[in-house]
Order: sequence, then C-alpha cells, then structure tokens
Amino acid sequence: MNVQTAAQDFEELDSVCVRFAGDSGDGMQLTGTQFSVVTALEGSDLSTFPDFPAEIRAPVGTTFGVSAFQINFGSVEVSTAGD
Repeated sequence: MNVQTAAQDFEELDSVCVRFAGDSGDGMQLTGTQFSVVTALEGSDLSTFPDFPAEIRAPVGTTFGVSAFQINFGSVEVSTAGD
C-alpha cells in the first residue's frame, strides 16, 4: 500500500466528541483534563463536560461509581459538550 492509497482511507471531520469513562479513581478526570489542554494548545475550539459520581470512591465494577469526562473539539466553533 502506498502513501496515496492510505490517505484515501481517512475521513476529515469538522468536530469530534470523545468520552473517557471508568471506575472512580481510575484517572478519567485527569486524562480528560490533559487531553483538553493538548487540544487547546493545538488551537482547536473545545467544550468539556466532567461527570463525577455521587460517591467519592465506589467499589470496583459497580455502575454507580462510574466517572467520565467528555470533550467535543474541532476546527469549527464548538458550543456544546456533545451528545
């Protein structure tokens, strides 16, 4: 496969929504924050939505202790954290 063929396999998008999720205490907030910093330094517009559970530290594998961080970023104006 040459370079020209590989370049045809990519689709360029105006914006992308990414959600990092895991058990509380696994570093999802830190991962999302670091990803947001790099995205901002790169020059993309972004909007974030950190999602904290009600519990401080839930038992591993429980659904009520899921922590998440969502970021919507792109080359166009981004006004919401995404769907």
